[in-house]
Amino acid sequence: MKKLDPHVYLFTMGHFSVDWAQGGIPALLPYFISSCNLNYQEAAGIIFANILLSSVTQPLIGYYSDKISKPWLVPLGSILCGLSLTLLAFTTNYWFILFLSMISGLGGSLFHPEAARMVNRIAGKLKGQALGSFSVGGNAGFAVGPMVAGFSAYTFDIHGLVIYGIVNLIIATIMYRQMPTVLSMAAAADQAEAKAHPNAIHENDWKSFSKLTVVIFARSIGFTLCNTFIPIFWITVLGASATTGSLALSILFSMGVVITFLGGVMADRFGFIRVMRGSFLLMIPAMFFLVNSSQLWLATLLLIPVAFSLFAPYSPIVVLGQTFLGKNVGFASGITLGLSTTVGGLLSPIVGWGADLYGVQTALQILWICAIIGCIFAFLVPTPKSWLAQETDRAAR
Repeated sequence: MKKLDPHVYLFTMGHFSVDWAQGGIPALLPYFISSCNLNYQEAAGIIFANILLSSVTQPLIGYYSDKISKPWLVPLGSILCGLSLTLLAFTTNYWFILFLSMISGLGGSLFHPEAARMVNRIAGKLKGQALGSFSVGGNAGFAVGPMVAGFSAYTFDIHGLVIYGIVNLIIATIMYRQMPTVLSMAAAADQAEAKAHPNAIHENDWKSFSKLTVVIFARSIGFTLCNTFIPIFWITVLGASATTGSLALSILFSMGVVITFLGGVMADRFGFIRVMRGSFLLMIPAMFFLVNSSQLWLATLLLIPVAFSLFAPYSPIVVLGQTFLGKNVGFASGITLGLSTTVGGLLSPIVGWGADLYGVQTALQILWICAIIGCIFAFLVPTPKSWLAQETDRAAR
């Protein structure tokens, strides 16, 4: 059985450092609502600020990395994410909070395209497993981040957020020192890939990628709105405490750690498109029953199918995007990895506005509606031409 290049785990660790900071911000929303006297729309605006700069810059950075690779963007992104969370502990100024959220989002946009591009290069034939392992780091971060942030805000002391800056600085230093070795491994992997598939097709299939983009956006809405509103839903609709709300978010992402890895393994074995389609078929009823539940135990139980539907298609979507845009893997990574966790944030203020007017439960009905749209387009995404060409080539041999 083939094993992953150990350097994949280096990027997994970096992905953790970026996304545990990103995951910590939503868990702090109840704290900021209380300390800054914010309404739901203003609180959701913090997530919007986190997403805004990232949404604009991430595809651009990905396109730029395809032209001129800049590996130092990977550790820099980690440092910015950690620093922004640390500084959140020392302010109650709403506009400075928005600014720090934007800096955290920028850190994520610097990290994701270049890191995913490097993982793709060193993955060899185990792209699903490699991207699954890489994604596990991010989901582990989203699982741990809310717990650490929640503990700092509600149990210990808000200044405990300095742990984000310390940990991220250590991880960024390790990544920076190991980068020359990683680049050598990537170059060797590129040569091996060229020899193994001398007639491989590397072209951009924009029509297929556009269909996949709708799937990406639908998953993004589900992912980001759950990330933003689950603590609030638990408190306002289910009558739970703020700590329990943060715990629910951690439960979701803890399951996501395992499910993301399994999704990559399943994709390598059963097919990327099958895993993606099956996940969206499950997402529709999972989201519908979650947002219409009124009992704490039921909502907690429903986190299991919700987690599977959100995290299992993560790696397949990334690999499909990189395959459809074979000439622009960095740009594809910026869309599939970056915007998959950012576009939904653009809707957060609108959903927050709806929650202020009609209630949180009513506003979150958008989750299962978007799941239906994503499912339709998941079945419209075709098998990549390059995969069909490789199957034809193997048959000819």
